[in-house]
Parts: sequence; C-alpha cells; structure tokens
Amino acid sequence: MALQGNLRDFAATEILQLLGTQKKTGCLTLEWNTEHAVIYVQEGRVVSSRKPGMSKDDPLLRFLLDIHRLSEEQHRGILTLQRESNRDLEDLLLNGRYLDGEELAGYVERQILENLMRVTRWENGSYRFDPNLRWPHHPLVRLNIEGALIEAARRVDEQRRFVSVLKDPHQLLGVLDLPDPDEPLSDEERELFGIIDGQHTVAEVVERAPLSEYEAYESLFRMLDAHWLEFVGRRDPGLPEPANGGSVSTRSRSRVSLLRELAVATSVIAVFLALRVGAQALRPSAASAADHDPFTVSRVHDLRLALDLYRRERGAYPQRLSDLVEDRWICEDQTRVAGFMLRYQRERDGGDYRLDLDPDR
Repeated sequence: MALQGNLRDFAATEILQLLGTQKKTGCLTLEWNTEHAVIYVQEGRVVSSRKPGMSKDDPLLRFLLDIHRLSEEQHRGILTLQRESNRDLEDLLLNGRYLDGEELAGYVERQILENLMRVTRWENGSYRFDPNLRWPHHPLVRLNIEGALIEAARRVDEQRRFVSVLKDPHQLLGVLDLPDPDEPLSDEERELFGIIDGQHTVAEVVERAPLSEYEAYESLFRMLDAHWLEFVGRRDPGLPEPANGGSVSTRSRSRVSLLRELAVATSVIAVFLALRVGAQALRPSAASAADHDPFTVSRVHDLRLALDLYRRERGAYPQRLSDLVEDRWICEDQTRVAGFMLRYQRERDGGDYRLDLDPDR
C-alpha cells in the first residue's frame, strides 16, 4: 500500500528518515507546484534521484551538462543512442565509454545531494511512496539517508553564508595569491584559477566552472576566505566584457599571467616528454605506436565514435572527415593526430570505412 500525504504535515526530511530507519525499498515522489522529484531507496539507502531511462529533463544528464562534463557533441550522441536503444542513461554513459564506473558513481552522488538540497527546502506540496516502484538497475551508489540529509542540511546553511559574501554577482574576481603546492584542492577547483582573470564576474565564473552552482560558490567562498582571490571591480549588468579587463589591478593581472605561464609550461613539458618517449619506445611500427600512445588511442577512439554516431543519424558514414566538423560532431583539431598522417576512406555504399595511421615524416 502506498504512503502519501501533504508536505505541510510531514516534511521531506521526516519522510526520508522514516524510510531509512525502516529500511524501506521503493520510490518516493515529491511534487510542489510545477516542480517534482523522485528518490529511489533500497533497504533504507538512496540509490537514485532520477527516473529509469532518460527523460528530456533527466537530472543526471542536466547535471553533467551544467558542470561541463559532457560536450554538446557528446550530448547529441547520447540522445541518438538512447532513441535507438531506449537504454538507461547510466548504461549509455558506461558502455559508450563517456565515463568509467567510479567517475560516474561520484557524479551520481553529487547529483543526488543537489536534489536533496532542493526538496528539503520545500515547505508545501505532496508526497507519495510506492514500494512497488523499484530501481530496476544495479545501483552505482547506496547513500545512507541520515548522512545524506545531514550533508544536505549543512549545504543549505552554508549557502546562506556564501550569499553574505558573494551577494553581488556582478563583482569582478581576480587572483590575489597562489595556494601552496600541497594545498588539498580538487581538479575542478584548480580549473577555477584558469577562469578567474580579473575580467569575469562572479556569475560568469560560476556559470563556466566545472562545478554545480552550490559547489562553485563553496569553492569561491573558501578561496576568498584563504585570501587567494579578491574582488577587483564591478561590471554593471548589460555592459560588454572589457577587452583590457577594466579596472583590474596590476597585482591581479600578474598573478593570472603567472598561472597561465605555469599551465602552458606544464603542458608543453608533458607533451614534449610524451612525444620523446613515444618516439624512442614505440618506433617499431606505426600500428604499435598508435596502439600504445594514450593520446593517439584516445583521439582515434573519439573519432571512431563520432563516425558511428554520424552513421546512426544519417544512415551512412561521411564522405570526408570534414563532414563531421561541419555537422559539429567534432572540432577540426580532432581530425588530426600528432605524429601521424590520418587517412580516411569511405566505402562506396557508405556502409563501412577505412581509417589508417601512417607515421608523419
């Protein structure tokens, strides 16, 4: 028998706590005005906060797009595959090799916490728990309900603190100082230093960050509190981004320049070492070099995936690789492989193709 009622009488947190303590299995549906949410539980643990399959407003898909983990080209490819197979989004992401299992599990957990933050603030609406609606797939995560609710409540409280400091989204952010090398920063937080250059507002940095809105504000608050960042001015809404960064301080510009130079230098060294090692250790043949060089393997894999998706949508492989670029499946750089001459030839009927890599002499 389904459990249902009004959120005025029992808050979403109370209902979830009940499901956790009684180790229930099923689906909790919550609705408030035009908003809705689903939370699947197994034996009192949260395993998903999205419907099976892939709806047009799938929260996990939207989360991955918002944090810029999926490109528009990848999004189109996933939509094409889902229309053909009707498979679940998590299955498509794993078997399509967009993400590995561990990485996807991390994103699923982050997306569930985002949803819990949202629904725990609802003061009105309706709820319905149906024990017959069960998550049909192997769960990637099994979150303790009590722990997840505590984290969601912490985030709601912290968000109020962030607003007090980052209350003006039109303020410009600049780099004041660099963190120590051993400072525990996530890869996403380190990427923020590449976005913050004294020319972008708080709102622009949050939008471009590889983080959810809450996560981006949390990171910016911490960086400001540690005196790594500073406010360097303000750009009124509607005004274009200044070409010279407007009122950016010289100190902020020098910090940003140093960061960029370090990033470029690191990239150049990494590429040089990879090419040198590849040239020395993988010389025997073009085939063995292509098979062992991770950059080449990744580039060829992405290219073959784009070719297959193009055929699924158009019914035949493209005449030329440039057709993939024109149709925005890939960018032009992805049609080139460093150290190799890429040769593509489509069969006459368009049902197959040949892709060869020859050493670039």
